[in-house]
Amino acid sequence: MALEHTFRVAIYDEFLDSFASIPRAQQKKVNKFVRKFREDPTNPSINYESINTFKDQNLKTVRIDQSYRAIVLKPEIGNVYVLLWVDNHDDAMRWASRKKVAIHPETGSLQVITGESVSSGATSEPAQKQDPLFNKIRDREMMRLGVPQEQIAMVRGIFEQQQLEDLSSLLPSEAFEALWWLSEGETIEEVEAAMAVSAIAEVDTTDFEAALDRDASKRHFVTVEDDTTLEAMLDEPLDKWRIFLHPSQRKLVYRNWNGPVRVLGGAGTGKSVVAMHRAAYLAEHVFNQPNDKLLFTTFTSNLAHDTRDNLAKLCTPEVLARIEVIHLDKWVRNLLHSAGYKYEIKWWGQTNELGDLWEQAVSLGAGLGFSPGFFRDEWELVVQAQGCTSWEGYKKAARAGRGVRMSRTKRKQVWPVFEEYRHLLEKRSLREPEDALRDATKLIKDGKVRVQLRSILVDEAQDMSTHAFSLLRAAIPEQQPNDMFIVGDGHQRIYRKRVVLSRAGVNIRGRGRRLRINYRTTDEIRRFAVSLLEGVDFDDLDAGQDSKVGYRSLVHGKTPDVILSDTFEDEVESIAEWLTGAELSRCCLVARTNKLVGQYKEALEDRGIQTRILKAGASDNRVKPGLRIATMHRVKGLEYDRMVIAGVTNKMMPFHISVQQTSDVAVRRDAELMERALLYVAITRARRAALVTAHGTMSQWITQPKKPKTKNHT
Repeated sequence: MALEHTFRVAIYDEFLDSFASIPRAQQKKVNKFVRKFREDPTNPSINYESINTFKDQNLKTVRIDQSYRAIVLKPEIGNVYVLLWVDNHDDAMRWASRKKVAIHPETGSLQVITGESVSSGATSEPAQKQDPLFNKIRDREMMRLGVPQEQIAMVRGIFEQQQLEDLSSLLPSEAFEALWWLSEGETIEEVEAAMAVSAIAEVDTTDFEAALDRDASKRHFVTVEDDTTLEAMLDEPLDKWRIFLHPSQRKLVYRNWNGPVRVLGGAGTGKSVVAMHRAAYLAEHVFNQPNDKLLFTTFTSNLAHDTRDNLAKLCTPEVLARIEVIHLDKWVRNLLHSAGYKYEIKWWGQTNELGDLWEQAVSLGAGLGFSPGFFRDEWELVVQAQGCTSWEGYKKAARAGRGVRMSRTKRKQVWPVFEEYRHLLEKRSLREPEDALRDATKLIKDGKVRVQLRSILVDEAQDMSTHAFSLLRAAIPEQQPNDMFIVGDGHQRIYRKRVVLSRAGVNIRGRGRRLRINYRTTDEIRRFAVSLLEGVDFDDLDAGQDSKVGYRSLVHGKTPDVILSDTFEDEVESIAEWLTGAELSRCCLVARTNKLVGQYKEALEDRGIQTRILKAGASDNRVKPGLRIATMHRVKGLEYDRMVIAGVTNKMMPFHISVQQTSDVAVRRDAELMERALLYVAITRARRAALVTAHGTMSQWITQPKKPKTKNHT
């Protein structure tokens, strides 16, 4: 009989970062070692070497080859083995000499603490007399929030936020996060709630196995139980979203919710990650019977493709088979087709057919003093948005957000235009998408179509209309536990939709949550992006207001580069220089239009840079080489190490066609807001670095210092 393994093997998240940074040749050797290590860390061929100069004698080095070493946590008590770091010999030794791995006596979490002396300048008192930043916080309260006891004295010497920032690399991430929120004026109770801190009655600071099982530890450590999991981690070491969740995220994913949940959060806070983990959890552990079906939907086909690919990394094929991942329009088409729907759904701008019918209808309004743009805005923002199918409905419709006042008399004058357009659509058996949403909702409510779903998950909810959510509400019984899980961010609304969940029958009262830590980008990129939205109000998807208070990143880097060139050729040259030495498959260039995308592709390839267009409706195969190039709309939901946002001129951002096609001041303001949001989305795809370029005149929204780039620039 084979003996059962009694050891526990885990990996620290920073090990994956270090693994991703070493040369490919060494990665292969590390890969081979890690597989042997997981299979049996007690194998005699693995030589654990103790280093007397290490502060933590539980840290051992392991030889990978002549030049590279791995750092392993191997406590004296128990059978836990944790891979912490891998690097060339000197850098690995330097990393380990500053580290201590300990179990926090209050939270019970496993922490990697950097034990480094702090320069006197970092903790010296400011010239003006002021109290230390945390003088009102007791030691025990700091401990409760994860501050290591040996670092409390250091924290007591902090007088301002910049000092806290300077010490962020020394503090465990959960301690820095808690202290940052306290420095922003939040209470101990608010911070504990945001971080999902829970008290541990009694902590054994020698029991590393118990520590690994706690949610606070799972933010940074994962137990590796099989080769398949290990292989997936090493194949894509930077895709840590699949493995590590913040305790506040875990609380959203694994809780039994008694009704719809709405999760807000800025770009990079992990909303989509939470939604995907939630879908995987429900399909595997809650709705796991053969006939159970879950719907994961979003607004665009691109996001649906990307989500399906990512869920395949989280789920077994059996679990994934219970989750239908599909963008909403396609799901609606399929549902209507199953009911023998006689109408064909057409999208405005994708066919001349609707435009021709619209021109015929608008001719009835000639001489009324309204522009063609007014009629289209009124149709989309009032008639369609509120489902006005008769004069009675239109005369009662609210017109909030419209800059043109309309008396009842004027409404009666323009109504024939909309009535005629509906008549022409009906005559040709055509429907616009909003009509199709209402028709599908009616079919379900009338019992003519049966939809058997146990749960619905919605990503990028800000881009869907109230009619869309009315349909989703009709598709699943109300009062069913875990029925709807909705994530979104009004700051990223880039389509002409607006939702009020309560008006769609989706009651989130008491179940609204917010994520505030950006895990994707550096704080410098985050600040740059947020500056584009300053002075503008955003909704919370339910008629309330959302804000960016508390939204930040714990990672720091370089402020995005901004280069203004004289000519297109100079601009492309500056982009090529900026990309020098980068792994192009991890970089992406975006532009506002497909035409611009083609121009940059051709110009960069002329300079010997391999490119790869991200096509609509297809996911990005990261294995294939080349700089990714796409429109700003296409990269929503994606992320790359480096982002180039090219062609950000005053004519492209805001895109003059989008903004100037309307005479309504309020509608134009909304169009500009969507353009700002689009630029915000594009920049926040960057993990580590971003470049904004233009030639001629830069967009008025880019206020950061611009570095000129001309033919004579060296």
